[in-house]
Amino acid sequence: MTKKTEIARQFIEAIPHSKALGMRLTEMGEGTAVIEMPYDQKLVGDPETGVLHGGAVSALMDTCCGAAVMSHPANAGGTATIDLRIDYMRAAAPGQAITARAECYHVTRTVAFVRATACDEDTGNPVAAATGAFTVEGTR
Repeated sequence: MTKKTEIARQFIEAIPHSKALGMRLTEMGEGTAVIEMPYDQKLVGDPETGVLHGGAVSALMDTCCGAAVMSHPANAGGTATIDLRIDYMRAAAPGQAITARAECYHVTRTVAFVRATACDEDTGNPVAAATGAFTVEGTR
């Protein structure tokens, strides 16, 4: 792991919202990130079914996309979300952790473009997919 990805890891893990949701950065590369969020009763959006609230999934995907941008070699610093579109494809299975995987696939002088998926244990059937644009702090 490079010094840059370690700094990005420390930053992501220090975000209070990420900590409150139990997010854990499990992988990070140059422009990629994987973050897991465990199932937690306090994050349930529908008490009758036990399905996690979509806002928790949204926060996970936004954080994961930001981590991918922060770890990209063309980004010299932090990032902020400009635009994030999330398509929810199905409810996450109650009792299962959600894992988001993001890839920063293109970077301009000021904007990074990212795509991500979120899955429960059924990795072949995503819970949600996202595409987004994030700020870039210039090239190094």
